[in-house]
Amino acid sequence: MGGQLSSKCFKPQDSKRVSSSGSPSFWWGAATAAYQIEGTTQSVLHPELDAYANIAQSKHADSNQYESNSTTLYGLGGYQEGGRGMSIWDTFSHEKGRTDKGDTGDVAVDFYHRYQEDINMMKGLGIKAFRMSIAWPRIQPNGTGVPNQAGLDFYNSVIDSLLAAGIQPWITLYHWDLPQALHDKYGGWLSEDSVADFAEYANICFRAFGDRVKHWSTFNEPWTFVEVGYHIGVHAPGYRHPTDYWRVGHHVLLAHAAAVQRFRHALPDGKIGIVANSDFFEPLTNSAADKAAAQRCQEFMCARFADPVYFGDYPQSIKDSIAALPVFTPEQKAALKGSVDFFLINHYSTKYIAHKKDTSKETGMDLFDGSASVQHTERNGKEIGPQADSEWLRVVPWGLRKLLVWIDQRYNHPDIYVLENGVDCPQESTIPLPDALDDTFRVHYYEQYLAEAVKAVDEHGVKLKGYFAWSLLDNFEWADGYAKRFGIVHVNYSTMQRQPKHSAKWLKAFFSEQQKQPLQAA
Repeated sequence: MGGQLSSKCFKPQDSKRVSSSGSPSFWWGAATAAYQIEGTTQSVLHPELDAYANIAQSKHADSNQYESNSTTLYGLGGYQEGGRGMSIWDTFSHEKGRTDKGDTGDVAVDFYHRYQEDINMMKGLGIKAFRMSIAWPRIQPNGTGVPNQAGLDFYNSVIDSLLAAGIQPWITLYHWDLPQALHDKYGGWLSEDSVADFAEYANICFRAFGDRVKHWSTFNEPWTFVEVGYHIGVHAPGYRHPTDYWRVGHHVLLAHAAAVQRFRHALPDGKIGIVANSDFFEPLTNSAADKAAAQRCQEFMCARFADPVYFGDYPQSIKDSIAALPVFTPEQKAALKGSVDFFLINHYSTKYIAHKKDTSKETGMDLFDGSASVQHTERNGKEIGPQADSEWLRVVPWGLRKLLVWIDQRYNHPDIYVLENGVDCPQESTIPLPDALDDTFRVHYYEQYLAEAVKAVDEHGVKLKGYFAWSLLDNFEWADGYAKRFGIVHVNYSTMQRQPKHSAKWLKAFFSEQQKQPLQAA
């Protein structure tokens, strides 16, 4: 299917090094997110949503500043099935030009009605852990107040069905779907008011689901939703500003700490973390300047949210470079330091990095402004790796190994879980179904990335404890809509029929084999 990777496979003796089956020694699973799969936003029942979104877009299109819009969807009767309230992605995806072909998550892949079918399918695929997120506006439609019983009932049913199938739920509290009401009320994450509201929402979830759910994360990829949603503005809520995003990220970290304090009281036997995401950044040359630039990029992307929860403060490189960076109080540092039980990481790709000598023309509106670096995808005329369907994703398996080693060394050998890793195959959305199901490109991606993960353990002593494929299902891929497919299961978006791809079957066989021996460092 175009641009295939090397056909190199594991040797039989190598493929028996990773233990799985959902045992405490190693978890293998698949990942999803609420807005990307659930559906039931159902603007077709509330066509005024489109009018509201267009009003909001026209009002703020030329403004970098947040303004409250008192004419919220709630005043228009915009509650959805099961009492779910609106999220910023409901509004954003209905604004003209925000997503590919105007796609929305109104239906997504209808997991809300088909979760039992999907759980049965996961059981058949040998999946032992399911990473899912809770939709905050399904629990608290207005972002605060008494929880919505129908929302609690839905997630209780999903959790119980997973456990009955022998699948452990891993829950993320926030995967980008902020209640629209809170954005309208005070700007959402732009305001420190969000900290207390998130902590209360988190506590509701801990109390409702914590008797059965033992693995939690507060936020998914704060770097992404802060940078892309509040800096360059191409994700919800579409806010653009050269410096405010530093304040947004600061509030997210404070919200994480506040939620973890509630967690420690409610679920002392559970485990919780925050899901960082990072490319690996390889120096373009062996020069000291390029090496330093690559390290700065790693700190600006990964350590920006990981250092505070391990060490209590931002990396020095960021503090030295960013005048707009807020400062933690001593009390906030104490609350943040040690507020995770494991290192959770999403990883997809790798880039070459060179030192940027002239930063005078930086506008503050580009990703990594302030890091004095330039990103490259080739060196000496050779591409770093094959191009996936997404422009930002090059297939570079050794980058995962190097990132795992970097995390291991910087954070004093933590238990590490890869909570997202995956790829979209070139032209997968346009090729015939038999070719889409025979996703050799994706199989080779998983094959080679997992081989590098094994090397990180065997050769460097990394304590890798779990691996989750992104994604279980083809789904709504944010601004890319339905144009990109990352699923190991194909979804026909017209009929909602699910069909496991070759990659799903390969992963089942691979991790089934890995049950025979625990993963151990050499």
